[in-house]
Amino acid sequence: MPAKTLDGTVADAYLALLSDRGVDCLFANAGTDFAPLIEALSKAEANGTKVPRPVTAPHENVAVAMALGYYLKTGRPQAVMVHVNVGTANAVCGLMNAWRGNLPILMTAGRTPYSEEGGLMGKRSGEIHWPQEMRDQGSMLREFVKWDYELPNAQVLETTVDRALNIAMTEPRGPVYLTLPREVLAAPLENFSYQSPSRRRAATSAFPDLDAIDEAAAMIAKAKNPLIITSSAGRDPADMERLGALADLFAIPVSQRKPRYVALSSDHPMHLGYETDAMLKIADLVIVIECDVPWIPGKIAPNPDAKIIHLGVDPLFSQYPIRGFASDLAITGVIGASLPALTIALGGHVAREKDQIDARRKRLANAREIQRGRWRDALEKGRDARPMSPAWITHCLEEVKGQDAVVIKESPLTFEHMRFTKPATMFSIGAAGALGWGLGTALGVKAAAPDRLVIATCGDGAYMFGNPVPAHYVAAAEKLPILTVVFNNQMWGAVKRNTREVYPDGYAAKSNREPLTHFDPGLKFEKAVEVADGYGECVEDPAKLPAAIERAMKAIEVEKRQALLNVICRGP
Repeated sequence: MPAKTLDGTVADAYLALLSDRGVDCLFANAGTDFAPLIEALSKAEANGTKVPRPVTAPHENVAVAMALGYYLKTGRPQAVMVHVNVGTANAVCGLMNAWRGNLPILMTAGRTPYSEEGGLMGKRSGEIHWPQEMRDQGSMLREFVKWDYELPNAQVLETTVDRALNIAMTEPRGPVYLTLPREVLAAPLENFSYQSPSRRRAATSAFPDLDAIDEAAAMIAKAKNPLIITSSAGRDPADMERLGALADLFAIPVSQRKPRYVALSSDHPMHLGYETDAMLKIADLVIVIECDVPWIPGKIAPNPDAKIIHLGVDPLFSQYPIRGFASDLAITGVIGASLPALTIALGGHVAREKDQIDARRKRLANAREIQRGRWRDALEKGRDARPMSPAWITHCLEEVKGQDAVVIKESPLTFEHMRFTKPATMFSIGAAGALGWGLGTALGVKAAAPDRLVIATCGDGAYMFGNPVPAHYVAAAEKLPILTVVFNNQMWGAVKRNTREVYPDGYAAKSNREPLTHFDPGLKFEKAVEVADGYGECVEDPAKLPAAIERAMKAIEVEKRQALLNVICRGP
């Protein structure tokens, strides 16, 4: 097999291996453990050696989110490097989202030097190297990664890097964690040889049981009102076409519950929006596709006689401590294989069920038109509202974004008022509920697709969690002009809403000023972007929002600098 050879240090070899394995960027927040890597990066720049591009992220949250955004747009996992235990601690929230969202990332951290004396290069050299050492640094995040390991020496470097990337990319995908001691990285190497390309590959995805697929097809064929519910279909951009073919063949409506990706074109005749609970009441068969929470049992449940099918790479979501949704049939398999197989199996039933399919298709077309009418009415109702309606803000963004823009949703943006007709044009990846991923993800997407318009929509709370000053710094330093829109309702809307759900007639609801939920006074977020020479503007009048968006777009497209709109809007 072809091989490459180099001299230098383990750090030199490590960076060369990452680049050879398809890692384009090293998103990093550096510390004292980085010295061998910084030397290796400087050497590579001087010698013209190909290594991952170093990207300085002044907060670990931003670094992790950028790596996820880059992966979402390219399909290639990227590397993050943080400072020993403290950097790992700051990165945990991002890793939780990656873990629950099945998103691969090579998460790495230094390990505090372990040698106090002697001749080892990289030994302890500062007071901080004693209090920062832990007995088990990986224990901080072991529940949120698929694999963790500490690199012991150069002899297993190639195996370690390949194993980390392979495990991350094997379904169900997810983050892995590798610690890199300073003494190991600084160790000298002579005639280090590694295979290129690698002979270690990620495992193939699980293929569905075809007998179970036939059983599912028979169940669907008997149903009068089948329903597809999904949240994470579309993680693979090719899923959109596959799901569309299945839904169209048998006239099965698709409802996206809190969607994380574009599962189906908004214009597809079987796209029946996002009001899952309303459709669940009449369904006699529910097909749950890559959706961890298809309904909230305490609020609503399917008809007791309805059959339930679950499809996914892990349809039981086995890493969740408890999850008890009814399941008459659960089929394990990546949906890229399961959906085409189910479509083929259903093809054998089409002729016999043609009349029923045609009648359902007509009924759904009528329901879809009524639904879209309600959406238009809601928009008209909110057009002139003050504080501004999230529906109006969404509509104004839709007017400028086009079909190719990528929208990051960590906000009250209303899906009903924005069209998504192409895959991988919307991401909402906060699967674990750890806020603050939106800004960094938008920057990662922009780094991977510099010619695309990228719009980061954030609630005011999510914006603050996103470490905005570090994020705006990266946007300026890396020349990543994105549009950030802050939906500023001056409160924790989710906290307010959930308090009222638990205590609808309680003191908090009657006060209309629930403690710990409001931001008073409101902040001038438009000023934050100015520290990085970005364009910022506050908008309160709905009639002035379109012009404000035009000014922001000019800053992005003509002046090549980032822009932020602080839009004062209503809460729940």
